[in-house]
Order: sequence, then C-alpha cells, then structure tokens
Amino acid sequence: MVRLGPQDAGEVMTLQRAAYVMQARAHDDWDLPPLLQSLSDVAAELADPQVVALGSRDEQGRLVAIVRARRAEPTSAVADIGRLAVVPDRQGHGLGSALLAALEDQLPESVVEFRLFTGEHAVDNLRLYARLGYTETRREPTNSGYCIVHLRKHRHPRR
Repeated sequence: MVRLGPQDAGEVMTLQRAAYVMQARAHDDWDLPPLLQSLSDVAAELADPQVVALGSRDEQGRLVAIVRARRAEPTSAVADIGRLAVVPDRQGHGLGSALLAALEDQLPESVVEFRLFTGEHAVDNLRLYARLGYTETRREPTNSGYCIVHLRKHRHPRR
C-alpha cells in the first residue's frame, strides 16, 4: 500500500472514473460524484491534511486500487471512508478488502468508528462491507430512484 498525494491526482481520477462507470450503470445514474470530480478537486482532496488516501500499485507500477478517509475534525472519533475503487480488470481479487483494512489500520487509534456508503444496487460492495464487519445504519432515497445505503463499523481495541 502507498500513501497518495496531489501528484497522483491524474491516476486517481482515471481509476476512479473507470471503476465508478459500473456503479453508474447499475444505478442508472451518471451524475455520481466520483464521475464528476475534476482533476483540481481530486488534487485538492489529496492535498488536504484531514484526508488519508491510500492506493495499491501492481508490479508494473500501475495504480489498481484507491481509498480515502476523512475525519470531520482532527479530534473526531469518526472517519468517513469513500472512493474505494478497484480497476475493473482487478476486481474480485481481494484488493479492496486489503486496502480498506490497511486504511483502518493507518487511522489513529482515537478513531473508533468508520462510516461509508454505497448504492443499493452495488451488491458486490454491500457483500464486501458486510464481510468486513460493516453494518447498515440507514437508507437514504435519491432523486434518481434508488437508495444510498449507509454503513458503519466500530473499531475493536488493539491488544
């Protein structure tokens, strides 16, 4: 796993768009924020000191998976996780699971709750999150006719 910064914004945006096209198709919603985010928006997010961004590169150096987390405040006990994405040709090989686990480990121990969300038709995502200990907290209807599923996970104390 590698820490990502603003210098990786182009690769992050390319990977993000490739991965989220499948979600847009599944939800018939082409206005998903990861598809609309500009290069300067991605670079600014990756430069934000409140954001922890991790990626996974293959043997050739290609960025194949990404994830980001943000604490609402520097002292917040909650981290919002987003933009977990794996390039389409490497999905289903455990990269998302490994990257999410690495992100949870990288966050300070004072973070005791992780939150994330996905669309209700993202069956593989929902299955992954359940397997990793995330539980559904609520569903939020969208104007596009589907629900956003909100999930959370409490951190178990380290020994």
